Amino acid sequence: MAIDTHDTHENRTPRNTKDNIYKKVFGEPQIFAEFLDGYVPVDILKNLKPEDIEDVTPRHLPLFLDNKDSDTVKRINLNLDGNGEPLFVISIVEHESEVNYTSSYKMLLYIALVWHAYIKENDKKYKQEIKRDKNTKRRPSTAIDFKLPPVLPIVFFDGGTEWTSQVNLIDRVRMGDVFGKYIPKFAYELVDLGRYSEKDIIKYENALSLILLIDKLRLGDEQTEWAKAVPQDYLERLEKGIPESLLPLVSEYVRVFLEHIEAPAEEIERISESIHKRRLNEMFPLVEGYSVKKTRERLSKEIQEKVLKEAQEKRLKSAEKLLRRGVLMEYIAEDLDLTSDEIEILRDTMPFA
Repeated sequence: MAIDTHDTHENRTPRNTKDNIYKKVFGEPQIFAEFLDGYVPVDILKNLKPEDIEDVTPRHLPLFLDNKDSDTVKRINLNLDGNGEPLFVISIVEHESEVNYTSSYKMLLYIALVWHAYIKENDKKYKQEIKRDKNTKRRPSTAIDFKLPPVLPIVFFDGGTEWTSQVNLIDRVRMGDVFGKYIPKFAYELVDLGRYSEKDIIKYENALSLILLIDKLRLGDEQTEWAKAVPQDYLERLEKGIPESLLPLVSEYVRVFLEHIEAPAEEIERISESIHKRRLNEMFPLVEGYSVKKTRERLSKEIQEKVLKEAQEKRLKSAEKLLRRGVLMEYIAEDLDLTSDEIEILRDTMPFA
């Protein structure tokens, strides 16, 4: 189930655009199941089916005071006891492109708000059970043993630098060693893309692995070589294995990446078409040609050439005015930093009234 993000701003910033695409990425149950299976070290979350994952972001996100476009909340049906009473895990994913030193506090706030909403949802039901038990003089019902669902907070970081913020809340509180008894014992799970090699990602051979490979390509300032070494059989298996329903999402992610580095529009269309047609072998050679550094250098050179051209045009216009006033060519050349040949060509091509 994809998550729609409604942007109230007329112009989206690059960060908002990237947050929005990651919201869509994590909004797909299939990809979110792949994310939990490959990058979160909790065994009972392995091999989840997409139908076990319910997106509850619209229900909970309005409660959050400082949410970003990429924050997502999931309810995961584990059904461990087999008696029809499901066990739910609320999983919160927050995407960060820069180190956020308030993450532990924000996650604790998120957890409290999710629990608050869960209590409100169940409060009426359990009050009715308790009242019924009192009237019928039954032994106390399960309402007495009411427990909150476990919550799994996850920070996904793809900033390309070292994550230097502590994941344990107590490490963010002064005198934690003295007042530790009164500080919530809480930590979030950090999934740092920079800690995974291309080989680590490739082994999963799924849609998420392709998205994360492209993300890692974005991180490098130097032209990366690993894209050339992507195993041929990996791409072939991806071409066959990615569900048809996920191809538009993969294409959209790659488009955001290419627009970020300002690749030519015609190349973006070619790459997007190759993804839709499952020709991933064509996509990688095209994508790898657009490193961030080289693109910036190309754009810088184009800008410099444009500035020089505009300056030259201004000098020639000034020279034309001076020629019409009868100023000698040698004086014009000296004052406007033009050559005698340029002045002569200008004089010979000037339409005299």
